[in-house]
Amino acid sequence: MRKAKAEQDECDYFKTLNVGLMLLKKNIPFGYVLGKVKFELLIILVYSATIAVIHQWFLKLPISIPLAVPTILGTVISLLLGFRSNQAYDRWWEARQVWGAIVNDSRTLARQVLAFTESQFEEDEVHQLRQRMVRRQIAWCYALGQSLRRLNPASGLDKYLSRRDLESLSRFNNVPMALLDQQARDLRRGLEEGFINRYQQIEMDRTLTRLCDAMGKCERIKNTVFPSTYSLYIHFSLLLFICMLPFGVIDYFGFLEVPLVVAISACFLLIEKMAIHLQDPFENKPTDTPMTAIAGTIERDLRQMLHDQDMVEEKRPESFYYIL
Repeated sequence: MRKAKAEQDECDYFKTLNVGLMLLKKNIPFGYVLGKVKFELLIILVYSATIAVIHQWFLKLPISIPLAVPTILGTVISLLLGFRSNQAYDRWWEARQVWGAIVNDSRTLARQVLAFTESQFEEDEVHQLRQRMVRRQIAWCYALGQSLRRLNPASGLDKYLSRRDLESLSRFNNVPMALLDQQARDLRRGLEEGFINRYQQIEMDRTLTRLCDAMGKCERIKNTVFPSTYSLYIHFSLLLFICMLPFGVIDYFGFLEVPLVVAISACFLLIEKMAIHLQDPFENKPTDTPMTAIAGTIERDLRQMLHDQDMVEEKRPESFYYIL
């Protein structure tokens, strides 16, 4: 519970500051890497050291097994872990591609709204329609990210939406869908009032359809659970391999089998841990898709298109995370 609360507070802090997640490619601390499997490695260290002591000092008969047994098992586990890592990375990369499409379609929608309409005064209905639709698109990006992370999707949207729009969201369980519905209703109103023509309305509706498709793809990735039995079988096979490994190398290395077993186990455990982290790109973890940062980029671009004078480029603290 304490860990979950800490992760929630960290996410709320970054969302409040609108800070991007910076995924480093180099200079990753060695302690951070081993920290992910430190408890497992401690148990393996004690286990392998115990076997080495018993083998050397307390038993007259050897307790070793042929090295070919853990070698064959390790080869099979390597293939399974490689397949799982590829599948996990495919899910993470698909999520990033979907959000890349959201960036493009959000800019396209704002460009269409501003280019297809013409406002003479800030008080006229066309100007209000333009402001409302562009700001609502910004709100949609934040709401979608918060919804995928199981957070309150309506939190913080009062900066972009009118009171009427906020009140209408209370009737929907799916807030991003409700925002797209409001966008579609404004398009129909713009057509009825003559702000846009039929062809312009069709093009803008196609953009909304692409945004709706992107939302559906994100929900599919979020709701499609990686097969738990597959993960469980690999994990049990890995534990069996680690348990057999000291008996296969004890005759060759003696007490040196302890650091050897720990090093080999660390490699396998880290690969498994990496796959576990990447397989769920919307789980509110440091390794998930940086949706808040992407939404912040969209907000900056769309506000500049609106010539929003209230937007101030503030100095943002850099936050570094590592994919593992």
